[in-house]
Amino acid sequence: MKRIGLFLLTNIAVILVLSVVAHLFGLNRYLEADGTLNLTTLLLFCAIFGMGGSFISLLMSKWVALKMTGAQIIENPRSSQEMWLVNTVKRQAQAAGIGVPDVAIYNAPEPNAFATGSNKNKALVAVSTGLLTHMSQDEVEAVLGHEIGHVANGDMITLTLIQGVVNTFVMFLARIIGHFIDRAVLKNEGGYGMGYFLSVIVLQIVFGILASTIVAWFSRQREFRADLAGAHLAGRRKMISALERLKMAHGQSTLPEQITAFGISGGKISRMFSTHPPLEERIAALQRAEG
Repeated sequence: MKRIGLFLLTNIAVILVLSVVAHLFGLNRYLEADGTLNLTTLLLFCAIFGMGGSFISLLMSKWVALKMTGAQIIENPRSSQEMWLVNTVKRQAQAAGIGVPDVAIYNAPEPNAFATGSNKNKALVAVSTGLLTHMSQDEVEAVLGHEIGHVANGDMITLTLIQGVVNTFVMFLARIIGHFIDRAVLKNEGGYGMGYFLSVIVLQIVFGILASTIVAWFSRQREFRADLAGAHLAGRRKMISALERLKMAHGQSTLPEQITAFGISGGKISRMFSTHPPLEERIAALQRAEG
């Protein structure tokens, strides 16, 4: 979850900053001619800022992940466990045909792991201390294979492209409605006032949260592929065992998002925003593939 969550939060922050910059430099005035909103210019404006914001978020993803989790990259392994982690990631990366990612550990009691980075040859794979405590070595190996799978499959790049398209339409719709509020509700007849700016910011946040369901849906589909990658790199039984360990450890079929390595919470609404499918579905998918 952290991989997607950090990216989405960074993306929203970047888009808001870009919107403020556009307002301060008066770029919004180019979107209007003779009091009429120029939809073609607006769409181009939103595409440039939306895609740009998404790629800026991607470029920042590794740095943000390290800062927000406090993860420490293993430069020189200080224990047999750290040496094993580095060697396992190196072996799996070579098998997957990608550059060896940086390996990091961060302090957190919950079992968790994530991979991020702007380039599949310069990625980051991080695991929590809780993961190392609650899982066997075979299960940790499967989790690492799962994260390497995300990197090898180019999930962050694909996510960036999808988020860029989503950003474009979020900004587009927010400005159309903001224009209507500024003209029809606030009766502002010339230029754009503070009411337009504030309404656009609020609408971007609301639409951005709603649009995150699209990104979440994409993420759920990619989890199955990452599971298969983990099964290929570490062994199918190890991957199934890692998923079952999560399920058994918390005594429920699906897990709260804030404490999962790759489980989700239940309920129709929560599922729409969940970045991971239920554990039973993932286990069943691996078992079917096994047959």
